[in-house]
Amino acid sequence: MSHEFAATWLKLTSLFIMLLGLLVAFGAHPATSLPATLLADAVFWPFDGAQTIDAPAARVLAAIGGGVMVGWGVMMWLILDRLLPVDPRLTRLLMIESALAWYIVDSTGSFVSGAGVNVLLNTILLAAIVLPAWRIGPDRVATAG
Repeated sequence: MSHEFAATWLKLTSLFIMLLGLLVAFGAHPATSLPATLLADAVFWPFDGAQTIDAPAARVLAAIGGGVMVGWGVMMWLILDRLLPVDPRLTRLLMIESALAWYIVDSTGSFVSGAGVNVLLNTILLAAIVLPAWRIGPDRVATAG
């Protein structure tokens, strides 16, 4: 995987995270909550319509969680767009370490709440971030001398 492909892949992944965040945030309003409700039902397998997000507490958490996801996606995009050209090693560190921190917290919470499917989805997203990020590191850094 080339550095350019890795950077493009990561930008596409950040776009996916932003769009997924919007989908989750739309769960905050009854008129736009269907996609978020379907996602919630899917991660609490089986897909049976048993999970809903109609409680006010669930709606505010959808708004907060969706907003955090959009912000994370924007931050990833800006790191890749602005920082990668000047400091690939720091870019790599930020991408990998933040993804690992997210994965541990999100997957642990998903597991203990019974949303095992979300752990699987998180693992796929983690791989989509960490594997290409690993390619943007050391050999792109200029050496002094």
